[in-house]
Amino acid sequence: MKTFVATVALCLALVTGQALGVQVETYSTSNKESKDVALVESESPFSFEFHAEETYVGNGDVERGSLSVRNFHESDTLIHFILTPRIAIGILRLGVQTERYSFGYGNLAPIPDNLHSTALVVGLDTEFSDSFLVRLELDPGFYGTEFDDFGRDTFNVPVILGGTYIVSSNFQIVFGIGVDALRKYPVLPGGGIRWKFASQWTLNAVAPTPRLEYEPNSNLLFYAGADIRATSYRVKKNFGTLRGVPALNHGDITYEEVRTGGGLDWKLTSAMKLTVEGGVIPFRNFDFYRVNVRYHQDGIAPYGMVAFHAAF
Repeated sequence: MKTFVATVALCLALVTGQALGVQVETYSTSNKESKDVALVESESPFSFEFHAEETYVGNGDVERGSLSVRNFHESDTLIHFILTPRIAIGILRLGVQTERYSFGYGNLAPIPDNLHSTALVVGLDTEFSDSFLVRLELDPGFYGTEFDDFGRDTFNVPVILGGTYIVSSNFQIVFGIGVDALRKYPVLPGGGIRWKFASQWTLNAVAPTPRLEYEPNSNLLFYAGADIRATSYRVKKNFGTLRGVPALNHGDITYEEVRTGGGLDWKLTSAMKLTVEGGVIPFRNFDFYRVNVRYHQDGIAPYGMVAFHAAF
């Protein structure tokens, strides 16, 4: 069973990477009556997106052969603020985002106890036609463990190119490609479909968050599915020396995590949404792929997540 879960998770991670399928869910500038997915035409003089998310993961274990790290918890904090001004060719995305994974084991454990990224967001949403919508985004910034290690070696510029082809208001095809120089496979494809097959049911099979959705009314949405995460970082210059493994100094590490569970989205207003989610993590991987040092999950770990999203 462990081998099956790990194989499936790895295959999904290889085709998703970091948000490779980009669904541009907004409003059409030319045909608002018939399309649900297109570009935003904001009525606010100061348009922006804000997202804050906190996840707590209960005790879990990882191992590598006879070596292991046992009974540690995890906290994942994610915040982004993005301005979305409209220009002649589409909508700019200009802002900042930060994410920090913190793990509850000692700071001399064989894997880092913090993984941290803080980056600018520079992107553009545009449309090639009424049915073909595209997003290009660059996220230049720090991808390391501690911000005092910021420098050339911990600077990275992941790139996402993705978009949506609108077949109809009930069916869209999503595509994407991601580029990340710190990753084992720097260029990875992704994609999926979004199919509203009944008035209250939608199959949103788009990586990295494929899920089945049920919407009993316009303010409430229930869902069940997965959240596949894979982000790369660079550890500190003396990380390996402190642990007796100098080969890990300033090493590249990819952290992979698959969450499976369910949750709900509650629209507080037309512009604000609260999300609550819970489930288990069947797969986690700390991979120093350049030196073939990999710690993988042993068993499962429970998690809970709460998020707030606003778009004006």
